Amino acid sequence: MAAEDAKVVMIRQAALKRGVSGIKTLGRMFKLYDDDGNKKLNVNELKTGLQDYGVMMSPTDVQEVFSLFDRDGNGGINFDEFLEKLRPPMSANRKKMVGETFQFMDKSGDGVITFKDIEDTYSVKEHPKFKSGEMTKKQVLEQFLNTFEPDPKYRDGKVTPDEWLNYYSAVSASIDRDVYWDYMMRQAWPAVYKDSDRNIKGHSGFQM
Repeated sequence: MAAEDAKVVMIRQAALKRGVSGIKTLGRMFKLYDDDGNKKLNVNELKTGLQDYGVMMSPTDVQEVFSLFDRDGNGGINFDEFLEKLRPPMSANRKKMVGETFQFMDKSGDGVITFKDIEDTYSVKEHPKFKSGEMTKKQVLEQFLNTFEPDPKYRDGKVTPDEWLNYYSAVSASIDRDVYWDYMMRQAWPAVYKDSDRNIKGHSGFQM
């Protein structure tokens, strides 16, 4: 496997320093720099966005990063291309588990997770603020969904597979050993991995 470009790693690390939603927040921020509204970034918009995010690069480095992200060579960076390249690498097994949890939560099977999906699926009983009476079940569930959509400006109450994967790829980046990742996911999603059985009926994870 070819080594990753050091400049891409630098941008990713800057995003991850801001927490598990850092990459998604960076992607959202870049939408603000889409001056011509074509849902793509040109090289000048990329440079401005990186500077405002605190990533200082020379014009040459910015151009090199732009070329790496512009995979189809169309002279612009599609937001999906941008997030895909920035997303921390994950093993096939980790992606599979992330996909399994998404599909478990997507009860309606429409490809997004909504409040209605999680209302009877996500247990709030052990949430500290629910137990103390500080938050209602509705508030806890909304807080959970907002984890995947941290920017209120772009929040629509629908968590897509990409948003789910972006969040967990950042979590994955902080966990080196697969055994700890496996344990964390099983503890977080006991209903998905009952009796240590990873072969969930009808679910095979993300198709990637």
